[in-house]
Amino acid sequence: MKKICIIGISGKLGRYMLQHALDRGYEVVGVCREKSAKKLTAFKDRITLYTGKTNDREVIKQAVAGCDGVLTVLVPWGVQQYSAGTAQAVLDYAPPHARLIFSCGWHITLDGQDTYSRSFRMFLAFATWLARLLRFADIDDQVEACRRIFASDRRWTVVRGSDLQEGPSQGLPVWSRHIGDPILQSNLTRRIDFALFMVAALEDDTLIHEAPAIVGCQTPSALAHAPEMPSKPLIHPIQPTSN
Repeated sequence: MKKICIIGISGKLGRYMLQHALDRGYEVVGVCREKSAKKLTAFKDRITLYTGKTNDREVIKQAVAGCDGVLTVLVPWGVQQYSAGTAQAVLDYAPPHARLIFSCGWHITLDGQDTYSRSFRMFLAFATWLARLLRFADIDDQVEACRRIFASDRRWTVVRGSDLQEGPSQGLPVWSRHIGDPILQSNLTRRIDFALFMVAALEDDTLIHEAPAIVGCQTPSALAHAPEMPSKPLIHPIQPTSN
């Protein structure tokens, strides 16, 4: 794998993914809104950048052409199916062989076997209602985006992130298939390591058609329940050479 596309490259997660990808020698193409392009000034001579909304099908079509992998940050901005539109464009236009890695939150479920606390469900319901009322975001749109991904026969992985924090890398996060599993109890991951998992997943075929829920590898729950990891092999830890 040599050429990848990062959709949503100007955000915090996107920029971490960019640095991890460059550290591994990937040729990187990126997509971001025009007003956000200035955040990538330090990388302008090392990447190819397409500017436009990430649900613009023509922009996505150009950006993913010839790519071996596509990393997509699913952001439910507004109320115009931003996430679903982005996901559908990637599914439609990425080359057939490409590995497709998407990011989302723990609220997404692949098989309905995730277990959420009452407080989490209440918070999610309130946040969904408020964001839609303010026309700021549509969390249900991210659910629809993932429904389309799960129904696809493409080579996808949906990485479900816990609460995020800044800080230096602690290493590759651990993962489990279902929210509620003891190993995920700490509910905290460094953002730089979320990005690390996304990039590492590009070359881990054991994660195809999986929706791993991740947590920091140095959190108490991860250290306490490491033997409870999924039966499929994990991604081999790859430490970033720089932050």
